[in-house]
Parts: sequence; C-alpha cells; structure tokens
Amino acid sequence: MSKKQSSKELEVFTNPNPDRDYEINMECPEFTCLCPKTGQPDFATIDITYIPDKLCIELKSLKLYLWSYRDEGAFHEKVINEILDDLVKACRPRYMQVVGEFNVRGGIYTTVSAEHYGKSGTKRKSKTKRPSS
Repeated sequence: MSKKQSSKELEVFTNPNPDRDYEINMECPEFTCLCPKTGQPDFATIDITYIPDKLCIELKSLKLYLWSYRDEGAFHEKVINEILDDLVKACRPRYMQVVGEFNVRGGIYTTVSAEHYGKSGTKRKSKTKRPSS
C-alpha cells in the first residue's frame, strides 16, 4: 500500500450549478501545525464555508493540503489567512470564510476567522451549525 504525501496543490472541479448561490461547508477536525515558539503540535478544527462561482474544491486535495501544515511552525493567525488565500486563489469563490478553532495553548483557546468577498452582491446565508455532541 502506498502512502500519500501531503501537498500544497489544491485541485478543483467545475461547479455543477454555477447559476445558483449555495453554500458548501467542510469541517476538518484533525488539523495540526506546530507552535513557532516551542515546536509543540497545535490541534484545531478548521471550518471552511464558501459559495462557489465556477469552481469547487476537490476534497481529497484539500485533505492533503491541510496535512502539509503538520510540519510547519506558524502562528494561528498566519495559518488561517494563508489557507483562505490559497483556497481563494484555487477556486475564486463568490464568498469564503475560514475559521480555525485551536485547542488550548497556555490556558487559552484561540479562534481565528478570515473572510473573502468575491462577486459583489453575493450575500452569505445565515450560518447553520451542527448540533454539539
């Protein structure tokens, strides 16, 4: 069995319904990166919500892209903004939000969110969250 390597390459596919505004939400509960100060692992849930335009993000490539952060040291704020920039560059959405809910570090939980507004007039619908377990 071959082991798949992480990759910074994001793949996309053609939006099957480009004439409609609809949201895609991807919850990634196993995100890890390294603390740039201590080198210790940071764990987070990354929540990506977007309204696609002509392209959608392919999920397996997203998984491999997120894995690429496992050996990188970066502040939470940098990671979330970089993920947003890379995803926007790949698929040029009408709207996108990336939220990182990082587990406790030094007694503090951190949540970082960043948004991109593409085409004017695109409004995000009210956010629906999954019920907590």
